[in-house]
Amino acid sequence: MNDLAYLELLAKQYPSIQSAATEIVALEAGLNLPKETEHFLSDLHGEYEAFLHLLKSSSGSLRRRINEMFGDDLTDQERRSLAALIYYPQQKLPLVLREVKDKDGWYRNSLPILFKLGRSIASKYTRTHVRSLLEADFADIIDNLLSPQEDPDRERYYQSLIESIIDVGQAQELTVILARLIQNLAITHLHIIGDIYDRGPGAHIILDRLMEVPSLDIQWGNHDIVWMGAAAGSQACIANVIRIALRYNNLETLENGYGINLMPLVSMAIDVYGHDPCSQFMPRLEDDPLRLDKMDETELILLARMQKAISIIQFKLEGQIIKRRSHYNMEDRLFLDKIDRRRGVVCNGDREYELIDNNFPTLNDQDPYALSDREKHVMDRLTLSFKTSTALQKHVRFLFSKGGMYRVYNNHLLYHGCISLKEDGSFTEIVMEGKRYSAKSYMDRVERLARQGYFATDPEERQYGQDVMWYLWSGARSPLYGKSKMATFERYFIRDKDTHVELQNPYYAYRDDEKVINRILVEFGLDPQLGCIVNGHVPVKIKKGQSPIKANGKLIIIDGGMAKAYQKVTGIGGFTLIANSRGMLLAEHKPFESAQKAIQEEVDMESETTIIYTYPHRMFVKDTDRGVAQKQRIAALRNLLEAYRTGLIRES
Repeated sequence: MNDLAYLELLAKQYPSIQSAATEIVALEAGLNLPKETEHFLSDLHGEYEAFLHLLKSSSGSLRRRINEMFGDDLTDQERRSLAALIYYPQQKLPLVLREVKDKDGWYRNSLPILFKLGRSIASKYTRTHVRSLLEADFADIIDNLLSPQEDPDRERYYQSLIESIIDVGQAQELTVILARLIQNLAITHLHIIGDIYDRGPGAHIILDRLMEVPSLDIQWGNHDIVWMGAAAGSQACIANVIRIALRYNNLETLENGYGINLMPLVSMAIDVYGHDPCSQFMPRLEDDPLRLDKMDETELILLARMQKAISIIQFKLEGQIIKRRSHYNMEDRLFLDKIDRRRGVVCNGDREYELIDNNFPTLNDQDPYALSDREKHVMDRLTLSFKTSTALQKHVRFLFSKGGMYRVYNNHLLYHGCISLKEDGSFTEIVMEGKRYSAKSYMDRVERLARQGYFATDPEERQYGQDVMWYLWSGARSPLYGKSKMATFERYFIRDKDTHVELQNPYYAYRDDEKVINRILVEFGLDPQLGCIVNGHVPVKIKKGQSPIKANGKLIIIDGGMAKAYQKVTGIGGFTLIANSRGMLLAEHKPFESAQKAIQEEVDMESETTIIYTYPHRMFVKDTDRGVAQKQRIAALRNLLEAYRTGLIRES
């Protein structure tokens, strides 16, 4: 009965023998197309210009394709100009046309080149897929021009089409649409391995662009989950998000991207901390000297006072979570009740530490984790601002719909941070609600709770889920964080730098141990002989000789420092892992200068590509997860055909 109900639903989509048979033919033919090209990127950290350039250039793949196809026909300068035109058609095309006298002649020469490139890239897709990416007004024209031109009569027809397009004044629009199509076809599926937010100024711009990508998945990072918690209404997450933005003078996403009103915090910072130098809270601007030049001392001091105000609120709100969730085992993060203001020290365990800053005007010694009335007012206003930001809520819902804690895709296991391990390399067990979880079961459990924190209607369930989202941001056993503690309080207030150390989970010591990595692959249902882990979170210090390839190629770390703040540590500008029908490549990128230079001076992002693995034979759609799903679809459609032919279901 269940099979019949499914077939009846399928019959609504394919109401006749002809329609079902036609779809079977198309799907079976599609199984023999080359495997899709997957691009893996991680730790974007708001660096929207670099990210958008990687997307537009297919991480350098388009430039390589141009060189291969037109190396004998175009000069190096012409190939660079062609690449810039494809990456930035709307901005570059007017600059190009300004320099040419015969615009129609330029189109006659350039459009065939663009179509030749587009034809080459489109050859690995079904015609239906290519048409799905076309704008309706030009769909038939581009579809015709992308088809093979072996017949001389057809070639004259194509030339006639191009002449007509130029004659009616549509060549410019067609050029822009064709360049965008080439961009979209160059990357079939995009994987984002976490940390879209923080450090750089344009996380909201990145998410707007990701929402236009036809096929992608996202693995949440710790910087993503804290923003998701903030959007859900977790005040501890909100405080963290604002503190980080103030710490790095990066308010663009908060204020301009999401319209978050910080005025209540500004007012409180002036009134409560107006005479406090807040020297420990001065924004960190050393990573961006240009931003430092734009700031005067008054602005910097105000940001410092705002940062201190929200930091104290953060420590109070986090303390409330730690107290109501004893199973987090985070009592070592409770400092406010151990401060001796008279002596200027704080206790931690059996030791006392000197405080750098001893001014806590909102601290109530009888109830140190309670917000003052003024702090509560600020947080209520900020919470309302986060929960009613249309742009933020749209982006976070997108992260929930396209994202998760991990993804298994074409023999790759994708996750941002780590699998929590013990010192001996075995899986850490976490007890939640009386049940034991580890590795995959733990990831599945916390993902469900994170969704509960955003979508649940019951207040207690929603609160529980939001607390989990905060824990995933900073907890010692969080697979997104992976350190013993987040030493924020210590770095701000304790002079002894030994207390600032955050120890990494043992996972990071075992990343080169093939046995441990194989055990993780098996845990997630993958064959260790075929499977591979793709990981982000911790930047690979290439300049210090670190390698992104671990455990004989079983684990690949693709955080290469796209964020400018990390580039002085990594020495590069990021990685892109590329998996195509031939094998796996790792592109190592030089730091990106700017979109303006890419457009005006045709300065591309330089990349070096390393072949990680070459498949024994070319991979086709039938060898992939999509192929498995396609075969299941074919089997169901064959059952539908049989049902039609035997009269079990009638054609419409």
